[in-house]
Parts: sequence; structure tokens; C-alpha cells
Amino acid sequence: MLAYLVIREGSKWSDVFRLTPGRTVTVGRASTNQIVIKDERCSRYHAEVFLTQGSWTLRDLESRNGTMVGGKVVQGDLTLSPGDIVRIANCQMAFVHDLSKAFADSGAKLSLATDTGEETVIGEYVSDTRDSHTLDAFEPTRITHRRGKTKLLAPAKDAPSTARLGKAAAQLCHIAFNMAKETDAASVAKLALDGLFEGTRANAGGVLLGPRDADEDLTVSELELIASHTDSEANYHVISSFLAGTVLREGEAVLARNVADDSTLGTRDSKGEIESTSVICAPVRRDNMVIGLVHLYSTSAERSLDPDDLEFTLAVADNLALAVKNLGRQQELVENLSQTQSEIVQLRQRLGAESDIVGSGILMQKLQQAIAQAAPSRATVLVRGESGTGKELVARAIHFASPRRKGPFVCLNCAALSETLLESELFGHEKGAFTGATDRKIGKFEAADRGTLMLDEIGEMSPSIQAKFLRVLEGHQFERVGGNQAIKADVRVIAATNRDLEKDVAEGKFRRDLYFRLHVVEILVPQLRKRVEDVVELAAHFLERFNGETGRKIRGFTPDALEQMQKYRWPGNVRELKNVIERAVVLVRNDRIDAGDLALSSLAPAGESGELPQPELAYEPTTLAEMERRHIQATLNAEGWNKSRTAAILGIERSTLDRKIRRYDLKSNK
Repeated sequence: MLAYLVIREGSKWSDVFRLTPGRTVTVGRASTNQIVIKDERCSRYHAEVFLTQGSWTLRDLESRNGTMVGGKVVQGDLTLSPGDIVRIANCQMAFVHDLSKAFADSGAKLSLATDTGEETVIGEYVSDTRDSHTLDAFEPTRITHRRGKTKLLAPAKDAPSTARLGKAAAQLCHIAFNMAKETDAASVAKLALDGLFEGTRANAGGVLLGPRDADEDLTVSELELIASHTDSEANYHVISSFLAGTVLREGEAVLARNVADDSTLGTRDSKGEIESTSVICAPVRRDNMVIGLVHLYSTSAERSLDPDDLEFTLAVADNLALAVKNLGRQQELVENLSQTQSEIVQLRQRLGAESDIVGSGILMQKLQQAIAQAAPSRATVLVRGESGTGKELVARAIHFASPRRKGPFVCLNCAALSETLLESELFGHEKGAFTGATDRKIGKFEAADRGTLMLDEIGEMSPSIQAKFLRVLEGHQFERVGGNQAIKADVRVIAATNRDLEKDVAEGKFRRDLYFRLHVVEILVPQLRKRVEDVVELAAHFLERFNGETGRKIRGFTPDALEQMQKYRWPGNVRELKNVIERAVVLVRNDRIDAGDLALSSLAPAGESGELPQPELAYEPTTLAEMERRHIQATLNAEGWNKSRTAAILGIERSTLDRKIRRYDLKSNK
């Protein structure tokens, strides 16, 4: 049986669609429908027509504004009869079996509604016994305009040429400029509302936003009111759940007018009476995802919102979305920076915990920066510094801050072993290689495979070991003492010394090629006397440690003890300070360590013989004669008033020294 849908839009016939058995025909605004209706009041997939049990049936697909036949809203499935007029938005479709009949009396059957200006009257709502969920699908029959993208932000050639366009564009520019200067979402939302009240007829409204970290579609319950405003004394009334859910789901702005009797669109006051007469709800979109809503309404019939207000609201909502997005990026940058700084602090604390590096002075900060720069690479590191400064701790810190932290850290003192034993310790030996070699032994290179090998006092290594060591450093294989099996190990070498290697190279005591192979990255560990600001911190650190080890409860140091420790030159560096604090913790009788409890030596630091053990820290202007007197007195005291040694140190004759002693009236302090 032949069947047709004769389509009429407005006052003109537009098309005839033939219905085919076995094929379902869908009607809607989306371009994938067989019958496309380009009307804002038509849902994307509005209705469908299909053949069942020999009859053509119409089914509404839960459309927003409903499907009507004969002036009544379609409920469920409706069997079509020839001559029925299907009304969807401003489109009419006549169902006929004979095309000639459709056009013959079309004047009587197709004139079911009239147009009144911009809004098409589509009939009155018919009450029935449907459940509340089904009613929601049909109640907003007065949503008259929807907009997915505003024309105000379109290119100039496509922009509408209306009288309000220039004013709206100027207002948008002003709003966007002010929003860009704000630093929080609430201030941005308030500015957006202020601009909307100036550019639209709304007298109440609010901005609702979802969580900043939301990565899924928002629900109505997740929305939070960020800002609201009314022109009257009445409070702002939040958007209805139905309207909010519709905009969140569809992602398009809607305008509903004449809603004074529609509870799903209007807003109610404290007495339950509907206040609004027209409503606009626009989505705040970021990257095609709705992150909030702009809700405006008017409570006066004389100030009814119109499509131009809808355009302006959607434009402001898009600008608001951009401002919120930029604020989110700024907050993320601040959070990332804070997290990075926190991680740096944690890494420094972890580095200090794993390597016992203590000190917050400038020199120690530079040392830790040097460690952090050297750690990630595989380059050989040469750590230089006086004895007791903590070269091994620096090497350990480099290891734990490097990608090899999970590998072994092996340390060997080259000065503590003879040449034969040092070779065995480095490369291992086979059973029977020499007297006492009862078992095979793995050398330090093998033990440190995929880790770090720290060689202390590298300058004490004999020339023959230096040659073999250099070959391994160059990446060649090695053999155990007494063996012939080639062995290769992935080892990073950190060498340490307190010797002047350049002088040893010049004197032929250290191989020049090995020196340059070791001198890839050099780290200098400062002497304790050059970082006086760290002495108190180190002393407190060692006091806490030895309190825990000994069970003592020493509370701290007296001011005299702290002053003396800061003035002392510490020739033994941190090692000496550690031993001094340990001795004091063990022997002190009071709950605080006093200056008399510190066993400080009278030795001068290396290379500083003749200096006062406790020099004045501040500069004191004086004459050369006075400086000479003090220097001679200090040298005599340091040498126990041995005049021959003192004269040799001063580089003068013994008789000259005697004359100066008499001139300056120098006396022994014994």
C-alpha cells in the first residue's frame, strides 16, 4: 500500500516523502534524519514513522516541544489515518495514500495554526495521567529559541547588522577586558553578571560552575552558585532542575518566554508563586564540554527577554568560559610550581638524610647544586678537599641522586692498602693467585656493577695500578689477579683526594692521562673554617645523634661554647667537630656543653701555620709594627717559644728575631 508524507513548512509546500514498508523514517533537526526540519524548536531526533501490523505508526521520541496530530500531543504510538496532519514545530506533514487528495483539500486540513510575529503558537497543553518523568519531556512547550553558537562572535562578514550590534560588541570588549584582570572565578562571574544586566533586559540572574577538575559530563547536583544578582529586593531564585539539565545535556543556550504558568521553567518566590516571565540559560563551555551555566530571568512582562538577549548572553558565557579556563591554567601553574618547589625541598632533605650532608650556608648550597648537576650524568667525578671535609659523603650524595641509586655504592681507600692488595681489592683474584688467596674474590669493580665506585685518596695509587685503572676507566675489560677471564663491569667512578694532583703530575708521581680522565667533573668541598655559619647547625646535628646513641639528654650549648666553636679554625674540619662533640657528650656533667668541655687543639689548619688559633673575625685597623708584633708572638706561641724554628718559619735570622723580641717586649705565656 502506497503512503506519503506531504511536507509543508510555513506557508509553502516543500517536499513529498514516500513511505516504504520495512524502513523506519526519522524526523528531526539533525542532518542524519530522513526528514530534516530546520527549526530551533525541533529536537535532534524528534519522531519516527514505521509500518507495523499493516498500519503506519507515528512515535514521538521524547522530543522537547512535542509532536501533535489534530491539535493533540502524541502519547506513545499513534496509528496514522489518511488525512492526518502531523505538526512538528512550524512544519506540517499530511499523511495520505493518494497525493491528489492531499492537495485537493489541503486548505482545510493544513491550516491548523497561525504565526504571530517571532513566536509560533503551537496549541494548549493537554492534561493527562502520564507520570512526572514523561510530563517533563513535554512541558517546556514555550521554549521558542535555542542557540548553539552566538552570532556576535562570528567573523565580521557573517555578523548580524542590527542596531544593537555596535553597543553589544563594545560591551563584550569591556567585559572581556575586565574579566582578564581578575584573579578568581567569583570575581569573573560577578563581572559577567554586571555586564549582562547592562546588555540585556534581565533583572535577576546567577552564574553556576562545576568542579574545576571535572572530566565527565556535569550533573545538576554538581553545579555551585558562584555569583548572583537581582535589581529588586527579592532574592535570586536558582534555576529549575529541568531547564539546567536540558542545557547541560544539549550544550545549547535556550530562551523561554511566557513561562508565568510553567513550573519547570519559571522561578518561584518564598510563597511558591512563579516570579519569572522569561528565562535564558546559556552553557559555559570549555573544549566542547559544559562546565557551568549562566541563568538570567525577567520578572516583568514589559522587560521580556528576546533573541538578541540570548545572543548576547551566549557571547558573554563564551568569554566567561575563556576567563575561567585561563584562571584554571594559572592555578595549575602555581600548583605545579609549588609542587616542584616542594619536591626540590624533599629531594634536598632526602639527599641530606641519605648522605648526612648538613649545612644551609651559601657554600653548602653551591655544593648541593654542584651535586645535583653532576648526579644525572655518567661522567667521572673528582671530589677535592681537605681531610675531614666529607668527600665520601659527597660521593654518596651523588650516587643516591643519580639514576644508579638502586645499584650498589662501593667505597675503597687507596691509601690504606699496599700495591698488591690494592690491585686485588680493585679487580679481585682467583684462588691460589698468591699466598693466602684460598678462595676466589670478587673485586670492587665487579661488586659495583651498575652502581658507583668511590676511590678515596686516589693520589696514593701506585703508577702500575694507575695504568691498569686507566684502562678500565676507558671502558676496556679487565682480569682478576691470577686469572685469564675477561670481565666487564658497568661502573661509575668517583675519585677523591686531598693532594695537589697538578703538582704530582708535574713531578711525575701521577699519570697525566689518568689525571685528565678523572678531571671531567670537579667538585670542591669547602673547609669548615670557610663556612662558619654551618658550625652551630653541625654541632646541633652531632649533639642530637650522640644523645641518641649514648642515652644522654644534653640540652644544648652555652653561649661561650657556641662563640668558641665559631671562632675556632677547625684544622680537622667536620671530622674534628664530630669528635669534639662526641667527647663532650660523653664527659660533660651538666645539661649543657660549656666552652671548657670542648677539647680544641692548638694545631693550625693545613697551609696556615703561624695563624692564631682563634683569630679575630672582624677587621681591626692597625699599624704594620703592631701586625708584626702579633705575628711574631703567635708564631712563638705556636712553636712553644722555640726560637730557631720560629726564625725559620718567619724567614729571618735568629739574631733578628731576638732583636724584635726585645723591641716589642714579647713574653712567653707559659
